[in-house]
Amino acid sequence: MIVSKRVIFKDQIYEALSDDTREIAEGVLLVKTPSNARFIPPNTPCLEAQELGRYFDLSIPIIGITGTNGKTTTATLISFLLQALGHSCALLGTRGFFIKGTQVKPKGLTTPSLLELYGDIERASSEGVEYFVMEVSSHAIAQERILGLEFAAKVHTNITSDHLDYHGDLETYRAIKNQFLSDESLKIINLDDPHVRFNPTNAYGYACERKTHLSVNAYSLQPEISAHVEFHADPRTRRNPNSSAEMGIVHAPLMGLHNLYNLLGALLCVRALTKKPLETLCPLFSDFPGVEGRMEVVHQSPLVVVDFAHTADGFVQIFNSFKAQKIKVVFGAGGDRDKSKRPLMGQVATTHALKSYITSDNPRTEDPLAIIKDILSGIAPELRARAMVEPDRKKAIELALSELQDDEVLLILGKGDECVQIVGETHLPFDDRALVRNFFKEQV
Repeated sequence: MIVSKRVIFKDQIYEALSDDTREIAEGVLLVKTPSNARFIPPNTPCLEAQELGRYFDLSIPIIGITGTNGKTTTATLISFLLQALGHSCALLGTRGFFIKGTQVKPKGLTTPSLLELYGDIERASSEGVEYFVMEVSSHAIAQERILGLEFAAKVHTNITSDHLDYHGDLETYRAIKNQFLSDESLKIINLDDPHVRFNPTNAYGYACERKTHLSVNAYSLQPEISAHVEFHADPRTRRNPNSSAEMGIVHAPLMGLHNLYNLLGALLCVRALTKKPLETLCPLFSDFPGVEGRMEVVHQSPLVVVDFAHTADGFVQIFNSFKAQKIKVVFGAGGDRDKSKRPLMGQVATTHALKSYITSDNPRTEDPLAIIKDILSGIAPELRARAMVEPDRKKAIELALSELQDDEVLLILGKGDECVQIVGETHLPFDDRALVRNFFKEQV
């Protein structure tokens, strides 16, 4: 992409920068990145990516959140807390780019290209934003799309399995995620995650199952999250009766244990950055409005919930949020993406749900029936009767809604707040939530 920026480079004046070799033109200086280096013609003037910081205002504190699941909710929670404390924020991630609560760019990559990201940070800084909160994907780490950025804080949510189509194997994927945590910057780590590896310098832990900097003494997930939390600046002094500990009570309109972890990560991050005590921070969660497409309640009776979960681990987290209830689920799997997770998704769904309506997600250029076949391959023969196939997502959702009983919960997973379905190269208007609302509206 081209970014307007007046640059003097090797005694030449350029009016714009681009990281796309197809956009080389008069007055446009090419930025050489790890992704485009092999496409650059010989003798082309290039600005090395690590030199970008000399030309952009990156003085704003940057908070980066990485993890397989929970990035969007944790980033939104951090931004919410900071804004509740009176700080203006920019928020960049899967849902788009927001400055002071206003969306200024639509959904795109979780983490944009390096040049676009630098431009976004400078734009936020020029508008007086005090914190820049962003999601950091494994692709962005591997492709060095965060090259040269200094993070005021890095938050790790969890590392399970995803994007193996790109990374090749689980070990490589985990190593890429952990690479983000290898420096000495402030790090907020989920210590209940067995796969996280990090530099212990400036690392702060949060957990539900162990005692660390921020720990949970007791919690309830019904009907929403309530928790008694405890913070120690130095966990080693926890047993010392004279040690200074902070206590707090959290009530948040969120569901599920996974969201308690997201909440803890956000709380510890803001506590570490602002030094505000728990007694100031914890009460703020009660006004959190939630995140569109993340455990979003679309209808109350019967209960219908839409969520972005699109991995087996994400499914487990969602299903565990409704352990005591009768669950039905509608889901598919994305085409042209990691195929290894499809059987696992089928296995998890039919293990936890009374009935699974297996359908299309974003099939892209793959045959929807081939994707469904991959999902079905993970279902045990004795559980196959719990699954029915309807490739048309609209029909699958409407069928599930028509069969839903008042004492059952319907989970519609995979697309969250997406407003299109990608079939082939075409983006067709499609919103799971709108479909649900229209269904019940027509029943009145």
